[in-house]
Amino acid sequence: MKTYRLTTALILGVLLWLTPASAHADGLFTPWLGVNFANEPADGRTSFGVTVTGMGAGVIGGEFDFGYSPNFFGEESAFGSNNVLTVVGNLVLGIPLGGSKGFGFRPYGTVGLGLIRAKVDILEPDFSSNEFGINAGGGAFLFFGDHVGMRGDLRYFRAGFDDLDFLNTDKVDFWRASIGVTFR
Repeated sequence: MKTYRLTTALILGVLLWLTPASAHADGLFTPWLGVNFANEPADGRTSFGVTVTGMGAGVIGGEFDFGYSPNFFGEESAFGSNNVLTVVGNLVLGIPLGGSKGFGFRPYGTVGLGLIRAKVDILEPDFSSNEFGINAGGGAFLFFGDHVGMRGDLRYFRAGFDDLDFLNTDKVDFWRASIGVTFR
C-alpha cells in the first residue's frame, strides 16, 4: 500500500513538473506625441495618439495604433479645417533584452493594415476620404522599472494609390516620428 502511494505521489509530482508554466504577456499602453515628415504639406506638422501593444515573453505580438494629425495639409486659414486620422492594427516583432520585468530594452519592427482618413473642409461639400492603408516601421522600448518606460517610434504610412484631387487626399503617404511614455 505504501509503494502504491509513493508511486502515485511520484507520478503526480512529475506531471506537475511537466505542466507548462503560465504564459506571461506584457500589456503596454503608450500615449505619444509625434511629428510628420516626407510629405510637403505635412512636413513638421504635429500628430498625437495612443498605441496599445500586447507582447508575450517571446518575440511576436500585436498592437493597435491610433493617430491624429490636425492641419495635415496646411494652416486652417488657407485650407480650412483639415486633418488625417490613422487607425491601424499591426504585427510586432521585438526582442526582450533584459527580460519583461524591471529595467529592460526591447527593439522592435512592426507592419500592419488599417484605415487612413483624410478630411478637408475647404471644398463644398466638405471632402473626406476613407482609404485602406498600410504602415511599417520600428523603434524601441526602454523600461526603467516594472511599470513605466519610454517608446521611440518611426513609421511610414501610405493610403490610396491614385491621384484624383489637387490636395492629394486620395493618396496620403508620410513618415511619423514619435515618442511616448509607456505603461506596462
